Amino acid sequence: MVRPRLLEWQWSDYSAKHRNPANLLLHIVAVPLFQIGTLILASAALTMSGAAAAVAFACMVAALVIEGRGHKLERETPTPFDGPADFVSRFVAEQWVTFPRFVLSGAWYRNLTGAGRP
Repeated sequence: MVRPRLLEWQWSDYSAKHRNPANLLLHIVAVPLFQIGTLILASAALTMSGAAAAVAFACMVAALVIEGRGHKLERETPTPFDGPADFVSRFVAEQWVTFPRFVLSGAWYRNLTGAGRP
């Protein structure tokens, strides 16, 4: 099940769940890696390239693993997933909308430097 108002819900506590400096640095690498992977996957689908699809899959899985390790460093951990659709929708929304918004709003830098800590 996809959560109603997913982006609003995800943003509401995103800063609180992304405060650990190591996790923030892992995310700043992992999110672009995931984005590159999804773009490669789209290209692989258009060109029917199995090799490109494998590279895309590797990028996306690596990003998932990196972020998972980073989240274990946080005091506040993400809400558990309600199933496969919830996992996919939340993860894709985070990669393409919520984390970029977090960076562009300045919240990533504030949390990294400690200015965003309570």
